[in-house]
Amino acid sequence: MIDLLPIAAFWSLALWGVASRKPVLIYLFFATLPFGAFAAVPPFLTGGLTFTPTPLVTMLIVLRTFCKPQGPAEILSLALAPHRLMLLFLFWLVAGVTTFFMPRLFENAVMIVPIRGILSDTAPLRPTLQNLSQFAYLTIAVFSVFAFAVSLQSAAIRQHALRALCLGGAMTAATGLLDHASRYLPLDPLLAPFRTATYALVTDVEVLGSRRVTGLMPEASAYGGICLALMAGLYFYRRAIFDGTLRNVWVPMIFALLTLCAWLSTSSGTYVGIALLLGVAGLEWLVRANADSRRFAIYRRGLGGELSVIIALLIGVSLLLIVRPEVLAPVFELIDRMVLQKTASNSFAERGMWRAVAWDSVLATHGFGVGIGSTRASSSFVAILSGAGLVGGALYYGFALQSLLRPTAGTPIESQLLISGFRFSFVPSFVVTLMVGDADFGGMTAFGFGLVTALSITNARRTENLAGTALHCALHAQGQTRSANAHATWIG
Repeated sequence: MIDLLPIAAFWSLALWGVASRKPVLIYLFFATLPFGAFAAVPPFLTGGLTFTPTPLVTMLIVLRTFCKPQGPAEILSLALAPHRLMLLFLFWLVAGVTTFFMPRLFENAVMIVPIRGILSDTAPLRPTLQNLSQFAYLTIAVFSVFAFAVSLQSAAIRQHALRALCLGGAMTAATGLLDHASRYLPLDPLLAPFRTATYALVTDVEVLGSRRVTGLMPEASAYGGICLALMAGLYFYRRAIFDGTLRNVWVPMIFALLTLCAWLSTSSGTYVGIALLLGVAGLEWLVRANADSRRFAIYRRGLGGELSVIIALLIGVSLLLIVRPEVLAPVFELIDRMVLQKTASNSFAERGMWRAVAWDSVLATHGFGVGIGSTRASSSFVAILSGAGLVGGALYYGFALQSLLRPTAGTPIESQLLISGFRFSFVPSFVVTLMVGDADFGGMTAFGFGLVTALSITNARRTENLAGTALHCALHAQGQTRSANAHATWIG
């Protein structure tokens, strides 16, 4: 009965979101991101499959967006326009064909590492339920981009989405801190109802005498990945938040808590991502600092404060090292253990074997792939190529590049800030997924894709309206001139 209470609470919020005219579902989308170990539908009703909250909320967003008379027309207008979502739609079609046909066409002819089963050994390819479930997750992610591309065309909804991003960050930090506190306080009965997924949950691993923080995710690397994605989103999207208190007070606090939780996850991939985030943030700061002070004043806002924080941190760390030089020894030891010595670990060798087998499956199928959910890959790049084939991979990464290159010249300030924020926030998580990701590009990336597509649509409409207005004024002026000339001729 206790396990059913969170499920009832989730579905109550979800139904409220469906019925409400307010963007409740967007807030729920971000708030549920850290609940990756929670089965929102009792597994005994799904044949053992786990449906986590975020994909279900995403599906409700898609249904609410397009379940209207003009919904199919909106989907087609997005899917058939090359400058909108055609590449992503074609990727989904290719992935579907590959998933439903290739496991049968190459059955027992290709060796793979199954999603479920013995993870350190290969097995012959054959159709499984994982093909269906993983393709379903990918379908939800793809069409969530369509839904966000429609809903985020409203400036008011975009501001709600940025507030919801802050809520998601706060929820992620809270779940991580509760998990960490459960080592010292009897909080496990409170967290257990949210750890009901049927797949393996690795929540009790210790590193150097300290338990890895997993929050309410299946494992530490998954939790660290969520922290990293939200940290990048908060840092780079924050300047587009209109609310000054939220932007200048709450966002830095949430960012600091997420940084702490990401550190406590002791995930090597997350540590690499944090280093990349620092590098990208430094690059972005230099770009803003060298921008024209008159044309790009909005970009330069906050440079002094950010530099002051960095200098204060450097001074504080330097003074700490002078007084207590041994205080950072545990930090260096942890980085050495989790990053520098990672290549000597069993997990590194195992993940390398998964990638090698997945890549071999691409070659063995002559580039057609083995279908989404057929084999483990531990790399989003290899997973997409092995799941959707070389053609599918080219379409997906072509769409990602198209999204990154969306133009900003001549667009409103908010649009420039958000598109720039997407470009910079995309890099850290994308690089980490090359080491530990899969074919499902996830909710945060889907939100970013949908956001820049929505902005490109509104900017194109704005340009068309301005051009139409200018043409109307020119025609009106031309008509006035002709009328004046005719009048002058009549008088003459």
